[in-house]
Amino acid sequence: MNRSQEREQAFIILFESIFHPESSVEELFSLAAESEFFTETKFSRSLVEKTVEHAPEIDTEIETHAVDWSISRITKVSLAILRLAICEILYFEDIPVSVSINEAVELAKKYAEKKDSSFINGVLGTIAREQE
Repeated sequence: MNRSQEREQAFIILFESIFHPESSVEELFSLAAESEFFTETKFSRSLVEKTVEHAPEIDTEIETHAVDWSISRITKVSLAILRLAICEILYFEDIPVSVSINEAVELAKKYAEKKDSSFINGVLGTIAREQE
């Protein structure tokens, strides 16, 4: 399984966590493991755990940089993708920011509405410029 696929697996767990905020990371991975379409990896688990651990800081970044958008107005798919990518940008120094942004846009193209990929790209681009 390559990094893009592992990232997609992490996205699926994070998307599910939006609908089940009371569930622990362990519970979410256990439920996903019951599916024949899911394979847990060290990277996917690390992404999910770190995203959940830093959720308040990540959501603050989203609220700060998604101009005129509150968390509640962002689609659940876009929110999960943004959380994942921002986690990578802020907490995974070994992953180039451009890769995190590109992977997030690709996930949006696959799972979100057409306009969402532009929105995600804009928010992440703003965060990336600020990080430089």
